[in-house]
Amino acid sequence: MKVLPLFPTPVYTQQFDPRGALNIALRDVISNRRRDDAGVNMSNVRGWQSKNDMVSWGGEAAAVLARQAVDLAGRVTVRPDAPAQPTRWQPEMWANVNEDGDSNQSHWHPGSYLSAVYYVDDGYDGDPDPALGGELVLIDPRMPYLRMRTPDLRQRGPDGSADEHETWVRPRTGLLLAFPSFLPHSVRVYRGRGTRISIAINMIASPAA
Repeated sequence: MKVLPLFPTPVYTQQFDPRGALNIALRDVISNRRRDDAGVNMSNVRGWQSKNDMVSWGGEAAAVLARQAVDLAGRVTVRPDAPAQPTRWQPEMWANVNEDGDSNQSHWHPGSYLSAVYYVDDGYDGDPDPALGGELVLIDPRMPYLRMRTPDLRQRGPDGSADEHETWVRPRTGLLLAFPSFLPHSVRVYRGRGTRISIAINMIASPAA
């Protein structure tokens, strides 16, 4: 018997210098914005979240990060009928600041093609203790169907192991992680003493000409 893993859900990661000038600049501009702006309540449970207009107030640092996200989106997508035709991407960005007890509930990003998160500061300060929480939770988009009748039953993967319905990703400072916008995700309660700073990005693709 062969197992064919059809229709995979790709997740892309890229690591940047955690101590680089980009993170220093992003941390400063977000801290200043947080001081002057009450933020909004969206998926965040407690914590602070800006509006999705960081491209307009984030300065050159935000523009650099937006260009990196556009470059990633261009490298991982293609138009099969016109492979040489570039896609025009419109990034939307917003900042998130989580402290002890903060989290994000499960949600999607409708209206965009790819979504991403960039960690300006993971808040762990080098502490590997898993009890600090704060992991990004990527949820199997098929899960409601798979579990509605037999929640204890799992499908076997190509290697024979049981399918996971959730994947937890521990943030790392300087990590850029992108995924299809239909993928449900959340953030577990963060229990660190530091301040978690991240930037969410929606990549909106213009229709083919």
